[in-house]
Amino acid sequence: MIPLLDRKLLFVTGKGGVGKSTVAAAIGALAADHGKRTLVCEVDAKGNLADFFEAGETRFEPTEVAKNVFAMSMNTEESLKEYLSLQLKLPLVARIGPLARTFDFVANAAPGVKEILTVGKLAFEVRERNYDLVVVDASASGHIVGQLAAPDAIKDLVQVGLVRDQTGWMMDILGDPAQTGVVIVAAPEEMPVQETIELAGRLRDETVVDLAGVVVNRVLPELFNRNEEALFDELRSDEMVDTLTEATGGPARPVLDAADLAVTMRRSRAGHLTRLREELPDGLPLLYVPYLFQRSHGVRATKRIAQYIGEELGY
Repeated sequence: MIPLLDRKLLFVTGKGGVGKSTVAAAIGALAADHGKRTLVCEVDAKGNLADFFEAGETRFEPTEVAKNVFAMSMNTEESLKEYLSLQLKLPLVARIGPLARTFDFVANAAPGVKEILTVGKLAFEVRERNYDLVVVDASASGHIVGQLAAPDAIKDLVQVGLVRDQTGWMMDILGDPAQTGVVIVAAPEEMPVQETIELAGRLRDETVVDLAGVVVNRVLPELFNRNEEALFDELRSDEMVDTLTEATGGPARPVLDAADLAVTMRRSRAGHLTRLREELPDGLPLLYVPYLFQRSHGVRATKRIAQYIGEELGY
């Protein structure tokens, strides 16, 4: 397996709600901490990537949000303007007028055109070596395959000409595991695990992009070892609860019930983690990020998760 941070382009995806953006930001922060000039791009213009670095609103033009970390939001019209300027030498204007309307018509009629502009922009940054690593807060697991397969689909559709040439170098970058990989973010729950397993298969069968690893987010800690379980059971007896309540001056039962719930949840999720390990390809990095018991996210949380991922990777 190619070490995660040795790649040049990482697409971070996963089922909605599992912490995909959190992990993308953390990987970017981890790479920056190891001296890599890093671009973190969110594909969804309505995303909240800036919150993880406590920075201002992100735009198409990358802005530095932390040392060695640059952030941007994808905009297909801006990407088209940049493409026309670089490839056809057309001047950059505030809007491209009739051409933009034509583009919208073609993009809606021919699936894959907008995806090409998204993937192409990111692959271009890699080709030009503007950054050591590009981390993409990509589309959710239900849409990422179509996005990554778009260049190949367009290549099959268009046999000659400039478009064919453009998809060719994109495919070279996307299909090179030394450069590009997908990171799937999961949670130790039934549906995210099922989607992760299915997505791993689809990436293998329908795209040329390598699966670089799986990050399991929000893993609950093991509160008690086997030797401590008997003691914990004794503490939950009515007599011991009364004694603890008197000794602490506050109700002990809710605390013990909460601990019991945490233990039960941890063990019920262990089966999902076992299934994930068994059904993913052998040797694939499976990284665990513990549940952070806090209500907000920001630089501090991003740094903590980056540290956990780094420890899992051996950095």
